Amino acid sequence: MAFHNLIDLRRLILTLAIAATSITLINSLHAIYAVQREELIAGALNANRVYAGKLAETSGGFLRSAQSQLAYSAGVLAPLMENEAGLANEAKRLLTQTESFNSVVIVNAAGVIISTSPETLQVKGRQLVTPSERQSLEAKRPLITEPFVAPSGNLVISISHPVVAADGSYLGYVAGTIYLQATNILNDILGKHYHDDGSYIYVVDRSRTLIYHPQKHRIGERISGNSVIEAVILGQSGAQAVTNSQGKAMLAGYAAIGEAGWGVVAQRPKEATLAGLDNYVFSVVSKILPIELLTLVLIWLTAGSISKPLRQLAHGAGNMDDGNSEATISGTRSWYFEAEQLKLALLKGVRLMHGKINQLRLDSSTDPMTRLLNRRGLQEALERYESSGQSFSAISVDIDHFKNVNDTFGHDVGDDVIKELANIIRTSARKGDTLCRAGGEEFLLILPDTNLDMAKEVAERLRLQVAERAIPLVGSITISLGIAHRPGSSDTIESVLKLADHALYEAKRTGRNRSVVA
Repeated sequence: MAFHNLIDLRRLILTLAIAATSITLINSLHAIYAVQREELIAGALNANRVYAGKLAETSGGFLRSAQSQLAYSAGVLAPLMENEAGLANEAKRLLTQTESFNSVVIVNAAGVIISTSPETLQVKGRQLVTPSERQSLEAKRPLITEPFVAPSGNLVISISHPVVAADGSYLGYVAGTIYLQATNILNDILGKHYHDDGSYIYVVDRSRTLIYHPQKHRIGERISGNSVIEAVILGQSGAQAVTNSQGKAMLAGYAAIGEAGWGVVAQRPKEATLAGLDNYVFSVVSKILPIELLTLVLIWLTAGSISKPLRQLAHGAGNMDDGNSEATISGTRSWYFEAEQLKLALLKGVRLMHGKINQLRLDSSTDPMTRLLNRRGLQEALERYESSGQSFSAISVDIDHFKNVNDTFGHDVGDDVIKELANIIRTSARKGDTLCRAGGEEFLLILPDTNLDMAKEVAERLRLQVAERAIPLVGSITISLGIAHRPGSSDTIESVLKLADHALYEAKRTGRNRSVVA
């Protein structure tokens, strides 16, 4: 292809200037997305703040009502603290009048439970001993306790009011309890606000303990490291984005219940708040003028035609160790100038690299003196036999009395002897045989699909050829050979090679210049 007929890449890039419209479009969509996202988050935070405030107000109203009921009951109980029937009647009335409490207990000044409703609690007459049980007893004032395990075994909060005699002496207290892990008044106030998007409400007390949560198993859990909880227990109201104790991003509104030191938190998953944002942006995009979409399509098609040859060339360049890389690069349709230049440069580089790799591979697996395989080349060949499971015979070869050759004629002549033996082995071998110089004067022949009888014939033929060959200065030499077969001698390659070596040693031991079958 003539270079002057190729299209200049710079001109092609200039034709993509209309991509500026795409940048403008993307920037506009991004701005719309960002603004709408912030509005959704701000709206959710404000809604949750207002909602938490209403729930806090409702809960505060309940607590005030409950304390008012207990205050009235305390006045009724003052003259009845020694009247068991009167105590029982008042406890029952207080429990059933508004169903605000799960149970009612009356405790005397000594900390002994003197009456309960319902009577099935079976704690009447029990002495309060633990600090958590004695919160109201020690306070001697209207109190909403922190959660504690009551004598009945329930996790509760207690709303109590002291019972005081006419002379001002302290007689004990009356308390209504709320079972936090059972159906209670908080469920009635807070649990009717259902959502199917992961939104929920929870309540914490001043010690950061959950006293209401839709997941009942979490009630009583103490939460730390939550900025919303830290703010609300300080009596603050507001809203903020927060990651909850479960690691989920939430948009929380919160409000304090001053009467109890509690805090109500209403929160919605950030993900749910933003769930419709993508659809909104899609709706905006669908209303953009059709010409914008057409422009994007044209740019996409043009960019694709430009990038395709570069992509193919890059793929070929990234797989230069693959034998097909040259074909991949050659087959690339480089229809513009720069791609053609790059293609030619890559082809030149691939050919040079493959040539060097092949030479290095040959050098690394070949004995430089004999040009037979070295141990590395042998190992690669044996791995192929191992993976294929192909049968073979192994012939281990060693030059007899080679030390005498070196001692008598010198190492240079010894090297000539080794080269001559390698030439004999090479000329007598079949195509497909693996020929290796195992080290020094030792050689190894791997004959694929050759049984022991055939291998014995090959070994004898080689032995006779060597014995008949006259070598300058040295004259004739002899060799000893050991033969083994896979799977005839052993199933493993390592064992076969060892057996061939043992057979070679046996040939040496029994007189040399012979071949022995393992």
